[in-house]
Amino acid sequence: MEQLFNPQSIAIIGASKTAGKVGYEVLHNLVKGGFEGPIIPVNQAGGELLGLKVYRDILSYPDPIDVAVITVPAEQVADAARAAVGKKVQGVVVVASGFKESGNMGRALEEELIAICRKGKIRLLGPNCLGLINTEIKLNASFSKRIPKPGAMAIFSQSGALCTAMMDLADSRELGLSKSISIGNKADITEVDVLEALARDDKTKVIVGYLEDISDGDRFVKAAEDASTNKPVVILKSGTTVAGIRAAALHTGVLGGKRDTAYGAAFRRAGICRADSFEALFDYSTALAMQPPPKGNRVFVISNAGGPGTIAADAIEKAGLVVCEMSSETKTAVQHILPFATKVNNPMDVSGEATPEHFGALLEAAQDDDSIDAVLIILAPQYLDEPAETARAIAGKLNFTKPVLASFLGGDDVMPSRRELAAARLPFYASPERAVATIRAMYDYGEWKRRPARHVIRFPVNRRRVERIISRRQRTGRLQIGEVKSKDILKAYGFRILDGRMTVSPEQAVEIARFIGFPVAMKIVSPSIVHKSDLGGVRLNVGSSQEVADAFELMMLRIRKHAPEAKIDGIYVEKMAEKGLEVIIGMTRDPQFGPMLMFGLGGIFVEVMKDVAFHLAPITEDEAIQMLSSTRSYELLKGKRGLKKVDVGALAVALQRISQLATDFPQIAELDINPLIVGEPGTEPVVADARMSFVKPEKDLRAGS
Repeated sequence: MEQLFNPQSIAIIGASKTAGKVGYEVLHNLVKGGFEGPIIPVNQAGGELLGLKVYRDILSYPDPIDVAVITVPAEQVADAARAAVGKKVQGVVVVASGFKESGNMGRALEEELIAICRKGKIRLLGPNCLGLINTEIKLNASFSKRIPKPGAMAIFSQSGALCTAMMDLADSRELGLSKSISIGNKADITEVDVLEALARDDKTKVIVGYLEDISDGDRFVKAAEDASTNKPVVILKSGTTVAGIRAAALHTGVLGGKRDTAYGAAFRRAGICRADSFEALFDYSTALAMQPPPKGNRVFVISNAGGPGTIAADAIEKAGLVVCEMSSETKTAVQHILPFATKVNNPMDVSGEATPEHFGALLEAAQDDDSIDAVLIILAPQYLDEPAETARAIAGKLNFTKPVLASFLGGDDVMPSRRELAAARLPFYASPERAVATIRAMYDYGEWKRRPARHVIRFPVNRRRVERIISRRQRTGRLQIGEVKSKDILKAYGFRILDGRMTVSPEQAVEIARFIGFPVAMKIVSPSIVHKSDLGGVRLNVGSSQEVADAFELMMLRIRKHAPEAKIDGIYVEKMAEKGLEVIIGMTRDPQFGPMLMFGLGGIFVEVMKDVAFHLAPITEDEAIQMLSSTRSYELLKGKRGLKKVDVGALAVALQRISQLATDFPQIAELDINPLIVGEPGTEPVVADARMSFVKPEKDLRAGS
């Protein structure tokens, strides 16, 4: 990888004399860009091209070659790769399309190419890629006409077109790039390899990526987490609306079935700043390349007009940030700076009378105020404004101790000021909302950086008991299990399960109810019925022997009427749980990222409001608390709006136990506790109902059963 990104010599197999062809453009870019190492054009015709000797084959070049860029058509790439292997190059860049993206024939060509490179022990970038740029060594081994100026940002992308678009945007914002890496079909080198390499690259301070899929979920999370620890990683992930987890009847399957949910959980774990649009990708990257992340969520707004300041204040509050109070010292300083100001507030409306010097002095005061974590400066074009002079005054006061962002509104009138801001490493935005969204992204990254060291607690459990249950179920092919056996598994992992028994007669039901004590809950047990209550298969608060007997007969009658073909195992009689707050916790196993935990309040909070939180397992205590607090309904857990306060710590423990169960047993595909009844502080949550499903054993999957 090091020699691929920093070659001392480079060959172009398929160099062409025809301008416009890829083989010509790559060679032209290498020469024009000023790459100082040997450039070796390879073409069977021989001769001379752009002042360089053309070799008829790569093996005829007498000296070592580090990298070969293969520009021939797809059907000729395999032979070119064999020749590169014979020359013992360290890496090849294949720009040709016509591989797996084009169908079965192309897929076969790509598999052949992969086999050649693996056997020859060389790295492969592409195919179907734009190529590679390294500004530090003036390397433009791509067919992009643009080579950006050197800078601290590295970009990688599955889309070659978006690579060029990102380079164009970087130039427009005076950013510059360290590297541009087009990974194309990712036949060998993937986003994981790129992240690992850029994490170690001293010339790269911010990593920016565009991805359509992720090759290896576990490796990706680890590589991204390692990279994010040292520098910001900003990624735009597209293609997230297609369901990647099989549909299931469980709540967790329904709510967590979209791949986008899994990607969101993985990105949060890894500390990635996730952009939800191409616009946001560069909004966030620009700020993180130019400014430090804030130390807190308190934002101060300086505006020359009331309307934009109000818009900014709304955006700050909606983003979960704080329109902060200035310190008394800063208020005094502002009064001296703006003697004509009628009010000293945040947002600070400096009115149309403010000069560029006023803006600079206000910024200086805000940067010195420890009660302010970030500053947003808004300039709306007015008759007396001097945008370029204001930009210079602001730039002259920047000390980079806290993030300062600008939103200079308008078009041509403020264009000169934007260039001034870019040159001063001050990020600017076309609207206050975009600037605020960027501050929020910077704040989230700063919070992730300040997170405590991850420590996953291991609870003492009866693992052998769970192994026996799962093994027996997988042998018999019964991959869906209902409440009784699910509770058996959960009890082995430390969950509180109330006393209960299954019965097949009303007489036994009465005996069990008398033994465990009234009131009781009664539930139909059937592998054919998922939603028992919909069919009259649940009775709660049954308070006497006669009521138990009557309930048994009535439940059986209703089930036979509504589901005559359903297999009925019996009725489960269980001690009635005390009242508490009903929540849902569960797990669904993503095929790439593994077990994904889910939490939400019961009822409309899950079904209607979709107020749920997700996190990848294994989960720490701090992450469990963060998962709970990320829901809109978290205030209800703390006893707001007339509800009793519940034991949030016990709920966090429940999530950690589910996390341990899911990581201990990859055989569990999905798990749903609905509801888990949580009581006041000092009480232990109770599992009221639960379901699970298992994956097919590997031998069954191989047999196609």
